[in-house]
Amino acid sequence: MNNIEATLFLCFFCIFSSSHVHFAGAKQTAGNITASENPFTPKASLIRYWNNHINGDSPKPSFFLSKASPLTAVDSTRFASLASNHALHTRHSDFCSAAKLFCFPELANAHSISDKHGDDVTFAAYSGKNFTNYGSDRLSGADSFKNYSGGDNIAVDSFRRYSRNSAGHDDGFTNYAGEVNVADQSFTTYATGTTGGSGEFTNYNTNANEPNGRFTSYSDKANGRSQTFTTYSDNGNTGDQTFTSYSKNGNGAPNEFSGYGTGSNVVNTGFTKYGETANGANDSFTSYGENGNVPVNDFKGYGDGGNGAVYGFKNYRDQSNIGVDSFSSYAKNSNNEKVNFVNYGKSFNLGSDNFTGYGQGNVGGNVSFKTYGQGQSFKVYTKDGVVFAHYSNNVSSSGKTVNKWVEEGKFFRESMLKEGTLMQMPDIKDKMPKRTFLPRSIVSNLPFSSSEIGEIWRVFGAGENSSMAGIISSAVSECERPASKGETKRCVGSAEDMIDFATSVLGRGVVVRTTENVVGSKKKIVIGKVNGINGGNVTRAVSCHQSLYPYLLYYCHSVPRVRVYEADLLDPKSLEKINHGVAICHIDTSAWSPSHGAFLALGSGPGRIEVCHWIFENDMTWNFVD
Repeated sequence: MNNIEATLFLCFFCIFSSSHVHFAGAKQTAGNITASENPFTPKASLIRYWNNHINGDSPKPSFFLSKASPLTAVDSTRFASLASNHALHTRHSDFCSAAKLFCFPELANAHSISDKHGDDVTFAAYSGKNFTNYGSDRLSGADSFKNYSGGDNIAVDSFRRYSRNSAGHDDGFTNYAGEVNVADQSFTTYATGTTGGSGEFTNYNTNANEPNGRFTSYSDKANGRSQTFTTYSDNGNTGDQTFTSYSKNGNGAPNEFSGYGTGSNVVNTGFTKYGETANGANDSFTSYGENGNVPVNDFKGYGDGGNGAVYGFKNYRDQSNIGVDSFSSYAKNSNNEKVNFVNYGKSFNLGSDNFTGYGQGNVGGNVSFKTYGQGQSFKVYTKDGVVFAHYSNNVSSSGKTVNKWVEEGKFFRESMLKEGTLMQMPDIKDKMPKRTFLPRSIVSNLPFSSSEIGEIWRVFGAGENSSMAGIISSAVSECERPASKGETKRCVGSAEDMIDFATSVLGRGVVVRTTENVVGSKKKIVIGKVNGINGGNVTRAVSCHQSLYPYLLYYCHSVPRVRVYEADLLDPKSLEKINHGVAICHIDTSAWSPSHGAFLALGSGPGRIEVCHWIFENDMTWNFVD
C-alpha cells in the first residue's frame, strides 16, 4: 500500500468508525447499503445522508439515487483535493470522463483533416473533426458534407481557413448537425479571398437543441462567391449564432438566408460588421425568424460603408411571438444602397426593435418599409429616401395563431385531471445531455458566481467567447437572478444540497416525485386513476428543474399555493396503463408575465386562472409526506 492509499484508507476509517454504519453483508437493496457495494462511494454516501436527514417513512426513489456521481471513492477524494487546491483544471479531461460530465471534445486532440486536395470529396456520417486549411487554393471542384454530425449528443466541429483563396470551388453542407442535442460549430476565415464558387448550407442545425454556430471573417474579401443558408437552425431550441465580419470587403457576393430560424425557440443571432465596405452585394433575408418564439437578432455595422448593395428583408420575423431586433449603424455612410423591408415584424405579440444610426450618411440609396409591424424605435435615422407604407401600429392578437409555438398539452387546466379525459401529452423527454451530480466534497470547492466566471471557464476548459463559456455564464446568471416575490430559490449541484434545500422549506417529512417514464410523450393519452397529493388540498412544493451546465445542476424553488396530482396514463385504444404521471397545478398565477406561454395557450392572463403542467423527465417535485 503506497502513502496516498494509506492516507485515504485512514481517512475513510476515521470517518466511518465514528458513524453508525454497518457493513456486515453489505449490499444495496431498495436504497439500503449492505456488502456488495463499496460503502465509500458517493452513492453510498448519499444513501446515508438521506437516512440521516429525511424521516424514515419517506421512500428512497431510485430515479433520485441514480443521479449520484459514478466516481470511485479514490477518484472522488482525488478530485476533491484538486478542487480545494484550485488545480482541477490540470486534470480537466480525466475529471470530465470519470465524473461523466458535459464537456465539449477537445478539437486540438481530435482527428484533424488539413491536407490540400485536388479531387472532389464527399463527407458522409462524419463528426467531431477539425478541418484546417482544407480546400485552400483549390481550383474549381466541389466538396460535400452530408448528414455530418447528425444525431450526435454533442456535435463539435471546427472549420478553420476552409476553402481559403480558392477559385470556383463549391461547398455544400446538407443535413449538417441535425437532431443534435448541443451543437458547437466554428467557421473561421471560411472562404476568405475566394473567387467565384458557392457555399450552401441546407438543413443546418435543424431541430437541434442549443444550436451554437460562429462564422468569423466568413467570405471576407470574397469576389463573386454566393452563400446560401436554407432552413438554418429551423425549429432550434435556444442557442446562439454569430456572424462577425461576414462578407466584409466582398465584391459582388450575394448572400441568401431563407427559412432561417423558422419556428425556433429563443435563438439569438448577431450580425456584426456584416457586408462592411462591400461592393455590389445582394443579400436576401426571406422568412427569417418566422413563427419564432422570442427571436433575438442584432445587426451591428451591417452594410456600413457599402457601395451599391441591395438588402431585402421579406417576411422577417413574421407571425413571431414578441422578438427583439437591433439595427445599429445599418447601411451607415453607404453609397447608393437599397434596403427593403416587406412584412417585417408582423408579430402577434408586441416586439421590440431599435434602429440607431440607420441609413445615416447614405448617399443616393433608399430604404423602404412595407407592411411593417408595431413597437419600433427609430433613432438618428435618415429621413431622406425612407418610405413607410402600410405601417401598422395596432396589430391584433390571435391566440390561435400564437399557439403555433406553444406545444399542445404543455399547459392545461385542472379540470382536465379527471378519469377518462382524452388529452395531448407534450414532449416530456429530457433534452439535456446526460450528467450526474458531483459529490458535495467537490462541488463545495468549485467556483460558482459571476465574479469568478473566468475561473469556472478554466476548470471546465471553456475558451472565452466559446459556446461552453456562454452556457456556463447563462446558468450562473440565472442562478444569481433575484427571487420573485414570495419565492425561495437555490441552485444545487449535489444531491445533498438538494435534500438540504427541500427540507429547509418543507421539513424532514418529505417525498420526491417525477413522472415515471416518457411513454405517451407527444401522443394522445387517457387519464386513468387520479390521486390528489396531501388530500388534493392547496399546499406548498419545491420544484427542481435542470439547467444546462457541465455537471448536473438544478434550479430549485419553493412553489406556494399549488395542488399536486398523480395520475395513471392510459393508451387511448387499449386503455392499458402506460405511464404514471405527476402534475402540478399553480393556483396563484398573479405574479406571472402576461406573455407567459401558459396564457397564450389557454387564453387568459395573470391571476385569472390556475395553470397545470406535467413534471417532465428528470425534473422533480418535493412534497409533504401524505
